[in-house]
Amino acid sequence: MIRNLRIIGNIEGVSYLILLFIAMPLKYAYDMPTAVKITGMAHGLLFVTYSLLLAICMKRMSWKISFGIYLFIATLIPFGTFVTDRKLKLLPRTKS
Repeated sequence: MIRNLRIIGNIEGVSYLILLFIAMPLKYAYDMPTAVKITGMAHGLLFVTYSLLLAICMKRMSWKISFGIYLFIATLIPFGTFVTDRKLKLLPRTKS
């Protein structure tokens, strides 16, 4: 389950960076709103998937609410999911 959260987190993080640093400039500098529409939809779907997986992991792994909030807030910050990926990598895969 943690592995899935890490994978979705990294993909979500990349989609966020693409949205911020490629799609948004295309929209405003080159009048290409379709870039944001497509990338934004993909990112939104990945964000919701990550959030649901996070909730499932919190329940199954008995994580503290503060750790869950930390992981959630990290998704709102560019490069945040890549930082939290390192923490998730060190966690045990099963509930102890």
